[in-house]
Order: sequence, then C-alpha cells, then structure tokens
Amino acid sequence: MPSPPAPQPRGLAVADVVGALGGGLLRIVVAQPGPDVDDLTLAEPGDGVFGQAGDLLLGVGVASAAAASELLEAASRVGSGAVVLRRATARHRSVRAAARRFQITLVELADHASWAHVVWLLRGVLDQAASGAEMLSDGPIHDELFSLADACAALVDAPVTIEDTQSRVLAHSTRQDVADPIRLSTIVGRKVPDTVLASLRGRGVFRRLARSDEPVFVPADGDLKPRLVIPVRAGNEWLGSIWIVVESRPDAALVRSLRQTASVVALHLLRLRAQTDLSRRVAADRLRAALTGQADGVEAWLPAGPWRVVVLDGGPAATATSTAADSTADGVETRVDLWESAARRRSWRQPLLAVHDEVVLALVTDSPATTTTPGTWGWLQDVVDEVAAATTAGQAPARASAGAPAVRPVELDRSRREALEVHRLRDSGRVTATNRTLEQAWAPVTNARCVAALRVDELVGPVQKVADQDAAHETAYAETIAAWLDHPGDPRAAAAGIHVHPNTLRYRLQRLGEIVDLDLHDPETRLAVRLQLRALGH
Repeated sequence: MPSPPAPQPRGLAVADVVGALGGGLLRIVVAQPGPDVDDLTLAEPGDGVFGQAGDLLLGVGVASAAAASELLEAASRVGSGAVVLRRATARHRSVRAAARRFQITLVELADHASWAHVVWLLRGVLDQAASGAEMLSDGPIHDELFSLADACAALVDAPVTIEDTQSRVLAHSTRQDVADPIRLSTIVGRKVPDTVLASLRGRGVFRRLARSDEPVFVPADGDLKPRLVIPVRAGNEWLGSIWIVVESRPDAALVRSLRQTASVVALHLLRLRAQTDLSRRVAADRLRAALTGQADGVEAWLPAGPWRVVVLDGGPAATATSTAADSTADGVETRVDLWESAARRRSWRQPLLAVHDEVVLALVTDSPATTTTPGTWGWLQDVVDEVAAATTAGQAPARASAGAPAVRPVELDRSRREALEVHRLRDSGRVTATNRTLEQAWAPVTNARCVAALRVDELVGPVQKVADQDAAHETAYAETIAAWLDHPGDPRAAAAGIHVHPNTLRYRLQRLGEIVDLDLHDPETRLAVRLQLRALGH
C-alpha cells in the first residue's frame, strides 16, 4: 500500500513573519504583492546566490544603496518573498524607489539587532509553520527555559523563576528547599501575587528593570526573602527577568555569569514570543474563516456547540467620539488585545477572538446567563459588565452584541451577520443595553430589515409628499406623524417626544389632512407610514 503523501510545507505572508517577531526587530518599509515566505537565504551577490522563489532574502553585509538596489533587482528576478536590509540602507530613498520599481517587498532590520539572532528567530517561525502542526506556545522552547532556570539555580545554589514583563511565570527551577511561601504561591498560580506586586512597584523594582540592564537586589520584606533580579533584555526592549532567592547580595563574578545567562534567556523569550504571536495569527485566521462561511474541518478545533458569535465593542481602547470610519488596523488590533487580556485574566486560556471588517468578533458556547464557565455566553456577559464598569469618561462603553445560537458550524456565518445587525442598531440608539442578543432585540432588528428593503429615493405613497413639504417650507410634519404613531392614544407623550405643546401636535395633524390624504386609523397604513418614516430617519 502506498504511503500517504507527506504534508506540504506551509508558507507565511511577509506581514505575518514580520509581525511574529515583533519587538521592533523587523518592519516593512515597502509593501508589494508577492509569494508567501517558506525559507531563508543569505544573499551572496558575488557568487550569484539569491535563493529561490518564496525565500526571504537576507542582505547581510549589503550596506551601499547601489548594492541594495542590485540585490532588489536580483530578488525580483527569482521571485523572492521579500528582501531584508539594515535600517540605514533600507531607508535610503533610492533603495525604496528600487523596491517599488522592481515590485519587491522591502523589510528593514533594526540597528541593534544581530543577524545571527534574527536568523535563529526567523528559522523557528518558518519551521513551525512548515511543520503543519498546531502552533502552541508551550513545547521545546518552554522546556529549554526550564533547563535554563535549573542552570541558574545550580550556578547560585538557590531557587530561580523566569518571568515575563507581566510577572507571569514562564519557567522555574526544580529546587525548592529554601523557597518562601510567596515563591511557592507564585509557582502554583503562575503569577506573582497582587499584594507582592504592589509592594515591589512601591519600591521601584519594576521601574528599574524596565529602564536598565543592571541587576536589582531586593531586600527581605516580611515573608518575602531577599531576591536578586536579573533583567532580560534584547537591545532596548525589556522582555522579562530572572528572579533568584538569595540570602545576601552575590559577588560580582557570579552576577556577571548570571547576566550572560540572561542574554541566552532573551533569545528564547524572543523566539517564544514569535511563535506565540504566530499561533495567535493562525488561530485568528482560522476562526475568521469559520465565521465567514468556511466550515470545512472546524470540528477538529471548535469547542462543543451550540455557539454564538458576538461583536465586542468599546472598552478602554476606544474613545466615545471614535467612529467606524476613524478605525485603523492598529486601533482594532489594540482593542482585540485588550479584550483578549480581559478574557485571559478571567481564566479563558485560549480566547476565540478575531477581527473582520474592523470589528472584534468572539465565538462563545451558548449557555444560560447564570453560567460562569469561561468561554460561554453567560460568562462573557459578566466580563463585558466588568470592563464596562471600569470604563472611564471619554471612553466608549463596553458592549456585546450576540447573534442567535448556531447549532452547526455552517450556521456560524448567519450568527455573525445577526450579531452585526444588533451591533449596528446601537448607533441609532435602537439597542442600548450592555449585553444584547438577537432574540432580545428582535423588534428593532425586524424593523431594520424591513427599512433596509425600502428604496428611500423612490418611496411610494403620501410620505414622500410630506417630506417634500417639510423640506420646502421648513415644517415638521414627518416627525409629528412619527411621534403620534410611537405614542398611540397619548398626545401628551407624543408632544413631549418632539418638544411641543399637545395643542401644537393636534394642530399639525389637522393641517396634515389639507396636504395629503392619509388615513392613520388604518393599521396597514400606520405600519407602512412608520417604516417609510424610519427609512427617512424619523
């Protein structure tokens, strides 16, 4: 029996490769359409080595604008995915012009970055993509971090933790014999306790870590034993720190050895972040495809249904005056990052979030409102309420608009479109609650669907004549009819709605009979008139 075909290597868009590294290492200077990247090549112009189609061509040693332009021309001939040059070279005007002329994407490498380090990071990202396996943040790199923690512990003969800039534990040494209760709590919870964080912030520890590469000695404080903290940095960027429980300040030679270890940890943290960012991008692309009707194979990674698609709006990332037209890719990405952070803080380890058409979408399991399981609709409502409560003046309120439940994956696209219907009705004030589903907003949704089917420029019947009368004579008959229909049998409420006296309302309705023949006592006429007025904005 023939063996199954080997999995085909997967390429990545240049933007995804650059975004996966992050940290200011790489930046696209000139963006051009081109093939996905699936390999690396070190350019050797003297020997005519420019790689193959789809390669990311690295211009190591290419410093002059003339040599860079020649490299771009050669890369274009072979169909390279992009060319990477040092920042000073890539920003030369003639080099950028050559990239546009030869239609090749140009990427700049930060001045402080080492080519060897960047090659190592890029190789990890591309190998992960080519494997076709799930790109999870744990695995070999985490194992190596634990080994480094053990190596540091053996060096200083003391317990060690490696933490990121948010004080989350990435790895720890196996040694525990002199650990204090705070360290044990940190390891178990995978995060430094809030009370300890507040104390360390008050003592200026994190401020020093963020600004300098010098180790920090933290004296004992209550249950907290003394610590030596080694910042982990890549160039000017603070990536995390190594925390060591010590009895006293170590000697200078030992500190030098620990700082050398920190430079190795920095490479691992860069690569870990690159793979984590890539994993997020792949997961978001996969979810976006499922929510827009591409349901093939989604059962392999979707949680058990039924599901709801939810539009998440507002929150700390959006101002009250922002509009959809103002939204930029960076603004939407900031919002999705903040919603993801809020979800993770409340124990949703793998939030199903994606951006589509400048809108943040979430996929949750349908559940009763009282359900508190992370990743369910009931749980998400509590999260949105908490975010809304923390929103300050000048920020758009946090809100969630949910479509009806989808029982099968092919129904996810329908649930997404319904969530967008509810979301859009918030702009007109037809939906106001913090959390709303299609079932709860069925009435305004139904009206909106009917109004959408009307052609405002070709309204039939007397409503158009009323609108023309208002436009020509600056009268307000259209809004008067709308108020009367919205408050049947209650002229006082109708008059209050348009800020006139009830007698003024009655007078306008009497005058209306002289302008058009409109029987507002007929139910079908009232329904048609109200829909047309809604289409006109009343």
